[in-house]
Amino acid sequence: MKKWQCVLFVTVYMASTVAAQDSPVLLFPNGAPGETTELIEKADSDGGKTGGESVLRLSNVGEPTITIYHAPEELATGSAIIVCPGGGYNILAYDLEGSEVCDWLNDLGITAVLLKYRVPRREGREKHEAPLQDLQRAISYVRAHAGTFNLDPQRIGVMGFSAGAHLSATACNNFQQRTYPAVDAADKAGCRPDFCLLVYPAYLDKELFLIAPELKVSAQTPPTMLIQTEDDKSYVNSSLFYYYALKEAGVPVWMHLYNKGGHGYGLRDTGERVNEWPDRAEDWFREIGVIY
Repeated sequence: MKKWQCVLFVTVYMASTVAAQDSPVLLFPNGAPGETTELIEKADSDGGKTGGESVLRLSNVGEPTITIYHAPEELATGSAIIVCPGGGYNILAYDLEGSEVCDWLNDLGITAVLLKYRVPRREGREKHEAPLQDLQRAISYVRAHAGTFNLDPQRIGVMGFSAGAHLSATACNNFQQRTYPAVDAADKAGCRPDFCLLVYPAYLDKELFLIAPELKVSAQTPPTMLIQTEDDKSYVNSSLFYYYALKEAGVPVWMHLYNKGGHGYGLRDTGERVNEWPDRAEDWFREIGVIY
């Protein structure tokens, strides 16, 4: 391909990607529950690089939103995935574990929904309490508007990275009761994800093969896939213990465990074998009927 053709392709691709995005939807138009302080949102890309590229970090998020990345019409499968970036519940790695992931899902024919949930941790509240309200609301909103977005309301999943994976798993085990007062008719739609993809999840484990108490695993927990590396020393047990709990509850669960790769690689090429994980996820999506 000639240089000018490459430039043209990139320009057209970027234009189509931007055109495929809706404007962000404010999840709580009258203010997020429990918020008493107005925060000034910040964005920076000065905190180091992953795969040779900087990472956009958002902080001081007080107004949670979703941004919908529509799958191209010729590829659309009717499935949707709500994407939860990580960042220790202190920041959001918004491109590495957010917008770049949405573009990949669109290439598979999956409508992606990028969740900008509240960070940093709120004083006096569990680390995941406010973010779980945001994710539950996002799931119900997308399911309630499935007809508008040409989606199957029974094929709406979640995926997350690190803390965002903990948030996703928490939503998968806490859907019987909504954690915020209903906002509008969208909250009549259920907030149980239909499937879940967790990439280097954090905070899922306790000692002695126990899992975190907020993870009320049962036979109703959605089918789950885990991506993990052995050298992710702080969090490898997070995946192992959660896998065991799902297996014992009879939940369909898949795990790909790699020897090396560390933590926080997203979709970027870091030179490790774990970088193939999107291919394994695509296999799983086909196996469970998310794509065809």
